[in-house]
Amino acid sequence: MKIQFLLPLAFLFLFINSASAKTYKGAEYRTKEAFTYGKFETRMKPAGKEGMLASFFTYHEITSTMDWNEIDIEILGRYTNDVQFNPITKGQVNHVRHELTAFNPAFDYHDYGFEWTPDYVAWFIDGKEVHRQTGDHIKTLDLPQKLMMNVWNPDYENWVGVWSDKVLPAFSYYDWVKYSAYTPGTGNYGTGNNFTVLWTDELDSFDTTRWEKGVHTFGGNNCDFIEENIIFVNGKMILALTDNVTLGYKDIKGPAPLKARAEKNRVTLFFSEEINPVNGSNKANYSIPGITVQSAKVKDDFRTVELTTSDINLSNSYNIIVLNQKDNFGNIGSPAAITMQNSHPLSFPLKVNIGGAAVGDFLPDQEFSEKVEYGFLSGSEKIFPPDMVVANSNGDSVYHSERNDFPTYRVRVPNGTYKVTMMFAENYYNAASKRVFDVLVENKMIEDNLDIFAKVGVNSAYKITVTTEVLDEMLDLYFQTEIGLNLINGLIVEQIEVGINEGSSLQPEKFQMEQNYPNPFNGMTTIKFYLPKSERIDFRVFNLLGENIFSKDLGEMEKGAHHLNWNTEDNFKSPLSSGIYFYQIRGDEISDTKKLVLLK
Repeated sequence: MKIQFLLPLAFLFLFINSASAKTYKGAEYRTKEAFTYGKFETRMKPAGKEGMLASFFTYHEITSTMDWNEIDIEILGRYTNDVQFNPITKGQVNHVRHELTAFNPAFDYHDYGFEWTPDYVAWFIDGKEVHRQTGDHIKTLDLPQKLMMNVWNPDYENWVGVWSDKVLPAFSYYDWVKYSAYTPGTGNYGTGNNFTVLWTDELDSFDTTRWEKGVHTFGGNNCDFIEENIIFVNGKMILALTDNVTLGYKDIKGPAPLKARAEKNRVTLFFSEEINPVNGSNKANYSIPGITVQSAKVKDDFRTVELTTSDINLSNSYNIIVLNQKDNFGNIGSPAAITMQNSHPLSFPLKVNIGGAAVGDFLPDQEFSEKVEYGFLSGSEKIFPPDMVVANSNGDSVYHSERNDFPTYRVRVPNGTYKVTMMFAENYYNAASKRVFDVLVENKMIEDNLDIFAKVGVNSAYKITVTTEVLDEMLDLYFQTEIGLNLINGLIVEQIEVGINEGSSLQPEKFQMEQNYPNPFNGMTTIKFYLPKSERIDFRVFNLLGENIFSKDLGEMEKGAHHLNWNTEDNFKSPLSSGIYFYQIRGDEISDTKKLVLLK
């Protein structure tokens, strides 16, 4: 069980009877016996659906948060290459670690486990130790804990992603479970042969002498655990997350399209569940009015289809109609139409004020989704006083905000080579070894055990710059916490070669100005344009009467792709009211005007 944030005490202290009758139904399998120390292992394949998780953990049943003892392996469906570890200690203190994997956990079965001793907790994937925690907090894990597995949909979108009940039913599969006692000096298994295998359950059937089925819920959990959603089939135990009508290992609904993302000549379509590849790769099953679908390909997860198309005008809105999709249970989905989310190719250099709002030429931080080109997955932001002095920063206010406690930052880019600069400052701790984390770019370790204070002290800027190649159109930054919470303040991505303006309507032989994004908007909007040669440029905004309400001289600008941000102020720095406006970029030999809509 994972409770990410502090909850009302009534929920923290006691499980709640399932009479609460929540909309969704999950499952929990738990031992009758409680253990103190040992090696705990399972082989499992999680559901891999956003907004939910599958787990393998030990837990001390509490009457007070000061008795909290818990050791977690949690696989969140929003990630395709990540497993979360977390010992939760007395006082409900989390010590979260996200571990990067070389595989998608939902694709196949893998072995997961942990060793719990008085001195350390070590986590294993496929028999290899991947993370270890020691220290005073581990010594407080000294209370007997039951071994448990569950599937549920938390009420924390920031943690597990956006929930949609269209993904139901969702099934997580467990092949076996093994328990080994901690027997230092006399064992024959595990690290240092300090463990002794006491039992292995192949999970062929419900062993009532060892296990019980959970029938409770708790605060922050959007489902009740019920017995009917624990099923034994074909030598596997299946934990199901369902609605409150169709329970157990059943699926009576066909696949549904969840979201679609459009690029210039491509549409990526995401489904609620795995689909039949024959139906999924039939281009006749997809229709976009005004656009020709040229081919369809089902990707490796069997939930994503990539369509190649004729040219899509990314300034227009399109619906995609989906037909005849079949799931693994033989259900055929109803015809469905959804609106495609248009891409908005980035201009480079890309600068992001991570954890904060737009400032200068740095764009605001945002959560990653199919609707945007960059953003974070999970975490929290922290804002520091604007008068705080950060040494070596050249007065850059980017260091006054940070995002922390997150595993991943993603940027959609054309395949090519990029210069990536990550900006850090330790603005909280005044000693070394309080915050230590690893920095990876494109799955490569860039800095192991980064301790910013040890590098430059408190309130001082520290930068890491690397050159990396992107081959999957996604620049991935990954941060693995060792001690405390990871952080990053700012990001700069510069394009070095290959794919410049790829997928963009901007053409190098002529001036182009794109539609502002977002539009309609409230607060800040971005306008991208391309200059075929160096030129002095100004930017203007007009109201419906043709009055010039905002002007800015952008100065001499070099040939290439550019972007500017406008925050809806007029020439007197007063906010504008909702309505239709026109924006113009003008030079000596170029000019273009487009309409924008401001909504408040």
